[in-house]
Amino acid sequence: MKAAKKKISVKSKIVSLVIICLVTFFALLIAFTFIRWNQSAGGGAARQGAQGPQNGSGNGRTATVVRVTPVVPGTIENSVVINGDVLARNQVSIFPTVAGKLVETRIGVGDRVRRGDIVAMVDPSRPGEVYSRSPVVSTIAGTVLQAPYSVGDTLTTQSAVFVLGDLSELRVETFVPERFVSAVRQGLGAQVSFEGIPGETFYAEVDEVSPVLDPASRTMRIRLRFVNGTSGGGADLRIKAGMFATITLVTNTRAGVPVIPRTSVINTYGSWIVFIVDESGIARRREVEMGIENEELFEIISGIEIGDRVVSAGQNFLSDGDPVRIVE
Repeated sequence: MKAAKKKISVKSKIVSLVIICLVTFFALLIAFTFIRWNQSAGGGAARQGAQGPQNGSGNGRTATVVRVTPVVPGTIENSVVINGDVLARNQVSIFPTVAGKLVETRIGVGDRVRRGDIVAMVDPSRPGEVYSRSPVVSTIAGTVLQAPYSVGDTLTTQSAVFVLGDLSELRVETFVPERFVSAVRQGLGAQVSFEGIPGETFYAEVDEVSPVLDPASRTMRIRLRFVNGTSGGGADLRIKAGMFATITLVTNTRAGVPVIPRTSVINTYGSWIVFIVDESGIARRREVEMGIENEELFEIISGIEIGDRVVSAGQNFLSDGDPVRIVE
């Protein structure tokens, strides 16, 4: 019995010794691994400190890729695009002097008429009464634009037998919205294009300005005449009365002022801001005051100067003081 107890006691001591050895081994292994990891982290930090930041900036932030456009003096035009119609300069309706039946017409659409020519005859006779025919006389010289009545129609003194116009000088009639009327004046330049003459632009200037606005539409009627060989004796024969015209009316022009692309400007909480890049490659936020504008450019009144480099692409990701990398 004593021998058996002694044998069990020896086995227990051996098992305990093995467990202690295993625990000690794993503890040493963990300690060794921790020391190696700590040394590796310390060495990496030391190397990073010795090499400095990799992005070229002192604060360690990543540089944003941007494009820049220098602020230069230029000419900028403010314009409004509206539609209009080509008309004869003088367009007059010819009326009979008496009511009756139209019994004769002597001209048709497109015919030339001289002032004083008899263009039609009207019979004012009634049942039981016979009267002499009454002539319809042209009051102007021009070309027949409209002939709405036919022989046999009954006319009144308010019936326009013909509409005549002087096609030697065409005009473009249009209506300007109220917000632009203060800039409209005689001699103001414009560009005119036609769907029937694609790819070509004709130049015109304001010739007539109505002194009042239409109270219903809040627009002002103006007429433009063609210039540079497109009016008078040098009229372009491709332009016809009645054509639909697209008019670009230049309402304001400034020359020699700082201009920047529209894409450079950011509207934030009612303020207009841009970013410029200084000599050290840092983006600087600037609030600007703008003048006139068009579809491509803004005039800058204050906030930046000629020669500054304005960020024209990539500015939406910038904050004041960010490092940037400029690409072409």
